[in-house]
Amino acid sequence: MILCSSFKDSREPVAQTRLNPPLKRSYAWIGLMISLTMTACTSDSETAFISTSSQPTPTEKLTIWWDKGYILEEDEVLRQVVKTWEKQSGQQVQLDFITADELSTKAQRALQAGHPPDIMMSQGAEQSLNARLAWQGQLADVSDVINPVKSLYPATVLKSAYFYNQVTDRHSYYAVPLNQVTSQIFYWRDLVRQAGKREADIPEDWDGFWQFWQQVQVSLRTKHQLKIYGLGLPMMARARDTYETFEPILEAYDAQIIGNDGQLQVDNPEVRRRIVKALDWYTQFYKQGYVPPEAIAWLNPDNNRSLLNRQVVMTPNNSLSIPAAVRDDPDLYHNKLGTIGYPNKPNGQPMRYIVLVRQAVIFQTSKHQAQAKSFLRYLLQPEISDSYLKAAGRSLPILIPVWRDPFWTNPADPHRSTVAKNLLLHQTRLYAYDQHPAYSMVSAERVWGKAISRIVEDKVSPEQAADEAIANIKQIFQAWPRNSSEAKL
Repeated sequence: MILCSSFKDSREPVAQTRLNPPLKRSYAWIGLMISLTMTACTSDSETAFISTSSQPTPTEKLTIWWDKGYILEEDEVLRQVVKTWEKQSGQQVQLDFITADELSTKAQRALQAGHPPDIMMSQGAEQSLNARLAWQGQLADVSDVINPVKSLYPATVLKSAYFYNQVTDRHSYYAVPLNQVTSQIFYWRDLVRQAGKREADIPEDWDGFWQFWQQVQVSLRTKHQLKIYGLGLPMMARARDTYETFEPILEAYDAQIIGNDGQLQVDNPEVRRRIVKALDWYTQFYKQGYVPPEAIAWLNPDNNRSLLNRQVVMTPNNSLSIPAAVRDDPDLYHNKLGTIGYPNKPNGQPMRYIVLVRQAVIFQTSKHQAQAKSFLRYLLQPEISDSYLKAAGRSLPILIPVWRDPFWTNPADPHRSTVAKNLLLHQTRLYAYDQHPAYSMVSAERVWGKAISRIVEDKVSPEQAADEAIANIKQIFQAWPRNSSEAKL
């Protein structure tokens, strides 16, 4: 546990009934964690993090919209954090959990109506919305939240929250980074063994790795008559998970859409060739029958659900929501479910992991900005962040002091330690919308999902789908003001 004084110096994957017992057990633990933290830190941290210059009005509630978790515990632990802060600050909170599919649309409608929440936290790729909202002048500057704890953040994380505002014609911090995730492979270890394979045999080369799962499918179907698919790759055009799963494939083929100078590179013939290759590679598994036919209709939770229902042997996912869903079952968690990183790229180089930094934002028209900042300062305390992330179970920390807790890298947990190792030991990068806010529209318009759908549903060639995607991306960037892509830091 990091001492307070040291800090001052510096989708629905399983049935709800299965989740209730551990949830009840966790309530006492969550309360104890927060109670101990507040007992240890009240005198110092209250001064450091709770603003006393603007006392809240008890009759006016601070409104918080938070991306709804995939398990009950994830939402409950935030409720406990909010309740503790309410008691400490005297401020009442209206906390609403909204599904990832609805949050972005609902937020934009609320902005148009002039009644946005005070704080919004998105867990998924809709995080790209923050870059657009900042550019439009819709977000409050949170530099006074970030700067006092700036030394606790890695530089890359700070870059993810540093946006251009065309209203003020300046860059600043318009988001508060809270945690991070990156894509991993989750699979059934017992099904691999049932197929006559050993986990030690999983290849590290690109082609061999993916062929391994095809071979497991063939073996399970031939020897055990199981109707199962080797690969759980999302194919639906509108699903966020399709975008999140395909972006690492573009990285694997070194299809760098935006250059280091922030300029679009899709007119480069070599970049186009790599996009075509990535699309062809991704969709071939569906066409060859190694991906469930239903994948073209999968919504965001459905690849999780398909794995947990043992309809697929493996699936990529951008958080720890799959192991978090079964952590009440020791046999499933420790013996049957496995987590592994990506293989080496096709060129033999180690995979570079794309990091999604999850951020909270305060809206410019918020009537309770002082209270909103006070809550986020509270949540950024390493002790609070550490206990919250442990109990929520889906994300990993970004604050340097929290990483010092051996909990995150303890090999006794096969899932969390694997993801932590990949984040700490491999090269990482941010999503491309952190290089240029226009790319946020590539995510919002599901450009890559549409290209994949064109191939698997409309039977167009990968070349045609790539050209359509490139044309769409160019149109997006041409409509975007040039000065918004200036160097950030």
